Amino acid sequence: MDGMQVIDWDLAVSTGTRLVRPGPQVSRAEARQAVADLRRLSREAEGHVREFTRIDTETAAQPATVVDRPGWIRANVEGFRVVLEPLTERMSNRAQAPAIVAAVGSRITGVEVGALLAFLATRVLGQYELFLPPDPSGRAATGRLTLVAPNIVHAERELGVHAGDFRLWVCLHEETHRVQFTGVPWLREYVRSQMTEFLLAADLDLPTLIERLRSAADAVADVVRGGEGSLIDAIQTPEQKQILDRLTAVMTLVEGHGDYVMDAVGPSVVPSVADIRNKFQHRREGGSRIDRTVRRLLGLDLKMKQYAEGSAFVRDVVGHVGIDGFNKIWGSPATLPTLEEIAAPESWISRVVDSPALPSANGAASAASAASADGAGTDADPRSDGDSPAPPPPPAN
Repeated sequence: MDGMQVIDWDLAVSTGTRLVRPGPQVSRAEARQAVADLRRLSREAEGHVREFTRIDTETAAQPATVVDRPGWIRANVEGFRVVLEPLTERMSNRAQAPAIVAAVGSRITGVEVGALLAFLATRVLGQYELFLPPDPSGRAATGRLTLVAPNIVHAERELGVHAGDFRLWVCLHEETHRVQFTGVPWLREYVRSQMTEFLLAADLDLPTLIERLRSAADAVADVVRGGEGSLIDAIQTPEQKQILDRLTAVMTLVEGHGDYVMDAVGPSVVPSVADIRNKFQHRREGGSRIDRTVRRLLGLDLKMKQYAEGSAFVRDVVGHVGIDGFNKIWGSPATLPTLEEIAAPESWISRVVDSPALPSANGAASAASAASADGAGTDADPRSDGDSPAPPPPPAN
């Protein structure tokens, strides 16, 4: 990108990889076995997910990309660059700050991004990466399933669960995201466009930025005192709040759907799924006071809430109208639930399932009925124990 560099991405990578804690101690043979297991189980999980969800995708099954913590940091910097490109281009086209100010500012931001990624890199079990740098040849996949082997090994040891069952259980959740975004063609672009709108709705004039920073400082103080403050709430504009509500609704849906599928498929292929779910849920809710404070500030507690509310919504809808009725949700952006409907599933059923047709984004009748009839859908965290921030927050399980 020409002009001002808003974030020093190279410094973000070097900072993150320097600060991140090492993973658990494993022998070379154990490491090789974990990587081989995760690649194999990711392919196995995709078959289970496609059969259960009845979402068709023409994309050939691919093994997951298995990385260590520094590898996850590098991958997410690539994703951040893609997601933030509209905002950084807009800022670079504005009046230029003095070179020294721009250089110092980009380095400070680079260190901050790196430190954030170092924190998250110890928590994320896996994620479906929606936003990858464009492939000049056009042959590469538009998304990538990534599993963080050290974190999965650490979690299964800490929980004291069956390693093979836990690895497959994690893969079931992450593969659900891959099936969603490859089987529902419009979903990826919908999420991308909402994120771009959110970024471009930011107030970039100096007085407003100063006021947002003050709000952010107040939010930090509130959380430290045990309050419910959030950096995301503190720095967003009223317009951004409306967009964020739409983003939150769709991410609650896809995360809840992933949680529902991993548990619904689980009993038939993961014998110890009940034990895993019980222990994992306690792990999600635990942590030191500092850990809980950081999670709340970064919106990771919201991610946990998304799992619970989204899964309850999916379970309720499937219980009333079955998988085919639920799959009408993938018809178009018009058939996605609102936050209010996620809290009251019967209202979504009344609007979408019991309605003869809904207009699609281009004004035509929704193809939701056809999609659910043949089992096809039209449809990422990421996921982690704290899960990663919402898009891109993106990431944690």
